Parts: sequence; C-alpha cells; structure tokens
Amino acid sequence: MQRWFQHLFKSKGTFPAQQDKDGTITQNSVSGVSSSASTSSQHSSLSPGTTPLKSQQLDNALNSELRWKRKYDVFVCHSSSHADTEEAKRLVLFLEAPPRCLRCFLSPRDGCPGAAISTEFCQAVQDSHIRALIITPSFLQDDWCNYIMHQVLAEGPMSNRMIPLLQNMPHSQYPQELKFYFYIDLSRSPNQGYGTVYKTVLRYLETLVKREKIS
Repeated sequence: MQRWFQHLFKSKGTFPAQQDKDGTITQNSVSGVSSSASTSSQHSSLSPGTTPLKSQQLDNALNSELRWKRKYDVFVCHSSSHADTEEAKRLVLFLEAPPRCLRCFLSPRDGCPGAAISTEFCQAVQDSHIRALIITPSFLQDDWCNYIMHQVLAEGPMSNRMIPLLQNMPHSQYPQELKFYFYIDLSRSPNQGYGTVYKTVLRYLETLVKREKIS
C-alpha cells in the first residue's frame, strides 16, 4: 500500500470534471506537487485505473470490519479562523450527507469540553482512517494545525493517509514538509474537491479490504 495516495493521481494532464448525482467525481482537475514541481499551474488527474467503484466493491469497503475498527473515516484539520472553520464545515457536511454517510471528526464539534487539546487531537488522529488538512495562510500560522500535520508526518515521510487541501493560497507558500504530496486545490471547484476526498476515502477502505483478503 506504499505510496497508494500518490498513485491515485497522474503527474500531468487534466480531465473535465463530471459530478454524479450523489456528489462523487468521476474525473477531476486536481493540482499536484512533486519534487520537480515549481508552479501551481501543474496539474494531476485520476489515473485510468481509478474508475468509479462498483456497487459490490462499495458495499465491501463501507461494511468492512476494518473500517469500523476506527471511530472516524476522516479527521478534518483546519485553523481556527472563521473562513477556514466554515470551509471545514462545508466539507464535513458534504462527506456526512446521504448517501455518502462518512464519519468525520470536526473540532470543536466533536471535541470533549475540558479535555486536553493535544491529547484529544492525537487520539482523534489515531482513530481516523484519513486525515484531511485544509491548508490556508491561517493554517500555516496556527500552532495546532502544524502540530497535527507533523503528528501525521511522523507516521512516515510518505504516509498514504493524509490528503492536503489547498485553499486560497499560492503554490509558492505550500509547506515544504508536504512537497512530495499531491494536493487538491479547493479554490478551483470546492464540490469537485470534496468529491475527490470522498472517492479517496473509499479507495483507501477498498485497499484495506483487498489486503485483508490477501493476508
């Protein structure tokens, strides 16, 4: 499963975005970052192998025991600024709405009043399959966001469980720690970006199921 998230996208090329009625994205225009990337005009797209999940595959992924071993499908990390908080709410609303029905951790909604923030965040990160980071200028200035980002990176330099989401920020300010990660540019089309997050979560869960069968 090494570098699974990187292989979800090609390094170049774009396809027209087509949104299904349920909000999933069959083809996307997504910005990518690699060691050779130097401008935000470079794009990546879903590879030919990332076709929409079949109904049986979808059922297997969402109903797998491996999925339910973690409390959340997605941990959404965002700064405390009003704009970033509202963006995070929109993302979570999209992911949690039927028929997607993913389980999301959103601070402070899902936090425990009075609990130590560092302990709570670390536990939520560990209890989540995927970590979505809404990276904005405010994110870069937020100590807790940087703390969480480095907690996720501590799992490994190429963790396949993190999805950077760039919002209202030039490529030149993209964190150096994430330069080998592809990012989804929400500034281009938020709903398409949300759909890509949803599809990425399903692909990850599907991979868990396949690995379990092999083992």
